[in-house]
Amino acid sequence: MKFEKMLGEYNNCLVVGVDNVGSLQMQKVRIALRGKAVMIMGKNTMMRMIIKEAAVANPKLEGLLPYVRGNMGLVFTNDDLKKVRNIIVEFKTPAAAKSGTTAPTDVFVPAGPTGMDPGQTGFFQALNIPTKIVKGAVEIISEVHLIKANDKVTSSAVALLAKLNIQPFFYGIKVFWCYEAGSVYPSHILDITEADLFAKFFNGVSKLTALSLAARVPNALTLPIYLANGFRKLLALSQSTSYKFKEADEFFAKGAAAAKAAPAAAAAAPAAAAGKDAGKGKDAGKKKEEPKKKEEEPVEDEDVGGGFDMFG
Repeated sequence: MKFEKMLGEYNNCLVVGVDNVGSLQMQKVRIALRGKAVMIMGKNTMMRMIIKEAAVANPKLEGLLPYVRGNMGLVFTNDDLKKVRNIIVEFKTPAAAKSGTTAPTDVFVPAGPTGMDPGQTGFFQALNIPTKIVKGAVEIISEVHLIKANDKVTSSAVALLAKLNIQPFFYGIKVFWCYEAGSVYPSHILDITEADLFAKFFNGVSKLTALSLAARVPNALTLPIYLANGFRKLLALSQSTSYKFKEADEFFAKGAAAAKAAPAAAAAAPAAAAGKDAGKGKDAGKKKEEPKKKEEEPVEDEDVGGGFDMFG
């Protein structure tokens, strides 16, 4: 059978719901999935039986059995599941509200003129919608939350929405579950990006590091911090005493070079600006170029280590 063949050829599939989805919409989805995935619809009892038979050779397929229920189908693919999911949910069609059905989303009626004559205010009164008569027509005073999500749609609300020509709902194929190499998980997991995973991981690392430091537990996270703190203390001792060691000398040498470069760079900036202004004056011929004063060399502080007090 075709379904049994799909279970052997594909490693991944999506469990989809097709409530309120028309045949034309299904056809458009199948066309969009050509070359990427195959959608299989059938009787649930027959599908469960075939899955059980295929699970003898591949026990991982048993994970699909609890999800074969209701008005559903399976979309088999070896492609990226997120890409296939996005193609499926892209196709949506507007639909009018039907009495007795469950509203998938909230429905709001906007404020403003309705174009209905004053004799039809009964619809608004039955639904407790404040209105007023403006230029011989009914006008809604403020936006109204007509239907709440997951509530039953009443006949009065259906009649009002029909008269206002409002199609509040959008129906399409819904992707509920993902089956991937024997694992089944909700479809919203596909929206988790690599950046989200790294953020969660490093958040956990930071909390574990803080906990280890507070409990004074040495581990791979806290040892670098302990070593850095110890090295800073050794630098402070070396600075305040005559004891020297190779790492301290290298650290203080880099510090001295940075301290020397900072004032030199600060002095060079106004000199460059003055030279630029002098060049402009010479080109204009308005002022004579005055001899520049020799800039004083910045005086180096003999105590290089003074600017690197670890306890400051």
